Amino acid sequence: MVSSLYAADTAVMVLNAQNGIEVGAEIHFRHLANYGKPAIIAVNHLDHEKANFDKTIEVAKERFGNNVTIVQYPVEAGPGFNSIIDVLLMKMYVLKEGGGRDTVDIPAEHADKAAELHNELVEKCAENDDNLMELYFEKGELTEDEMRKGITLGLLQRGIFPVFCCSAKKDMGVGRLLEFITNVAPAPNQMPAPKDSQGNEVVCDASSDTSLFVFKTSIEQHIGEVNFFKVMSGTVKEAMDVTNSKTQNKERISQIFASAGKNREKLTSMVAGDIGATVKLKATKVNHTLSTKGIAFDNMVFPEPKFRAAIKPLAEGDEEKLGEALNRMHDEDPTILIEYSKELKQIIISGQGEYHLNILKWHLDNVFKIDTEYISPKIPYRETITKAAQADYRHKKQSGGAGQFGEVHIIIEPYHEGAKPKDMFKIGGKEQKLSIRGQEEHKLPWGGKLMFYNCIVGGSIDARFLPAILKGLMEKMEEGPLTGSYARDICVYVYDGKMHPVDSNEISFKLAGRNAFSMAFKNAGPKIMEPIYDLEVFVPSDRMGDVMSDLQGRRAIVQGMSSEKGFEKITAKVPLAEMNKYQTTLSSISGGRAWYSMAFDEYGPVPGDVQEELLKAYEAEQEEE
Repeated sequence: MVSSLYAADTAVMVLNAQNGIEVGAEIHFRHLANYGKPAIIAVNHLDHEKANFDKTIEVAKERFGNNVTIVQYPVEAGPGFNSIIDVLLMKMYVLKEGGGRDTVDIPAEHADKAAELHNELVEKCAENDDNLMELYFEKGELTEDEMRKGITLGLLQRGIFPVFCCSAKKDMGVGRLLEFITNVAPAPNQMPAPKDSQGNEVVCDASSDTSLFVFKTSIEQHIGEVNFFKVMSGTVKEAMDVTNSKTQNKERISQIFASAGKNREKLTSMVAGDIGATVKLKATKVNHTLSTKGIAFDNMVFPEPKFRAAIKPLAEGDEEKLGEALNRMHDEDPTILIEYSKELKQIIISGQGEYHLNILKWHLDNVFKIDTEYISPKIPYRETITKAAQADYRHKKQSGGAGQFGEVHIIIEPYHEGAKPKDMFKIGGKEQKLSIRGQEEHKLPWGGKLMFYNCIVGGSIDARFLPAILKGLMEKMEEGPLTGSYARDICVYVYDGKMHPVDSNEISFKLAGRNAFSMAFKNAGPKIMEPIYDLEVFVPSDRMGDVMSDLQGRRAIVQGMSSEKGFEKITAKVPLAEMNKYQTTLSSISGGRAWYSMAFDEYGPVPGDVQEELLKAYEAEQEEE
């Protein structure tokens, strides 16, 4: 829907007259507002026995604002639905199943209501243009053409959301809606000109330089990739050569199709504003621009993922097939994000919700024939220390031929930004004075730092072995001593050791440094850190208490509450470990009306009981292996 909105100029939002404003309509309306797109409302299912037009409009105005404006209303909603009154043309249509209609005068009993709604519509039309407002004050009325102009301007400014009536199943009222779209909805060249990635306006003009934006890709069994595009400017013709602004590759538009569902009509050309499809492009994907003069458009912005799961194939050897299938699924649906986490040793799939990922799994199982299972994604914990500790380790190995020997003495302490290195430590009641000869600062790819201090005096360890000791430390920081998670924010002082004139080598000192670090780490008040996220939840006021109770059970710290967009907004800090399947729970609590967003904030210490559980789980895992 988001990618379609990018390409479309006007949206028709279909409401169900028996169910009223459903959750999907609220979500879609928010996206319409984000894109600033005009919207027409079509109230469908008016022939259903439980249809309630008045209630639907009442709730629509409550949720979407007073710009919801009736253009048509049913004479009778329910099984007897067969006529509508059009307050734009001030006529009544007697509808026939299959699309026909008779136009008659408005009956006397509906004259007052129709006149009142007509005046409301006229006022809405006049509000959107100063000239029309003057004409309205002057004459107290607007002509049909003037009203059409006012509605077009109102649609462009989102100052009016006209309401139409229909029963799509019986093809009643649909024809009039399509006539309105043809006559009144803004044309592509009336819409605000989109800007390219340089901030320049690209005018929708068939005679200007050609540019196409690919907003969707689908993969079909006998055809391959089908790329759907909007012609943003100029004219595109068969066999035309264009350049992909992302890859700088040349592409040839071999064929052009106008798509209507499964039907495709082959065309020889399309002009600015048209939406079409093409096939057999070499390396063009969603969010790519094809143009003749280097025009490029910014990417569409898709909603942030709301649900994570780790996936693995049930059969060994299917990893490569799974990777290819997932990449194809991402090409078709960019809101499916795939990441292989080296840290967690898992393939993490992110999507818009549990149902979204279940659909993906169905495709993997039934279309790609790869049996898979979802498992809970691991949490990217971090390990650090809270106090200083000392350790020494001697690595000695003799098994015929050259042996291995290396002994390393180290002190470690927590790293704090801006803190200066120490030259005196008190460990186990004994003071240890250090003389710092050199220091190295290493920013870690996973966040935090390692400070490495050379405090060797008297040549007890040759300087050429120090890089090997550092390598051993880094290896252990990549797989922390507590849970195998990354370690961070540690200062290491190498102050003594021993070496052998024959048996000492780099591997010996790497292993000695690694093991000394592991021993010291466990005595340095080790602490597991967990990712903390900033959370914003938008929730209907009547569900506020339930959402707050659920958040408290997730170790969330509420930061504040306010009202925004007609919803209550809760801001909180919450551990990622507690947010598994939150989208499903929140949807259940709020009847699907609440939504949320999350952004990483910082790493914070886990509570003691949680740390104990994590240590036990890791020990059990290591024993199994």
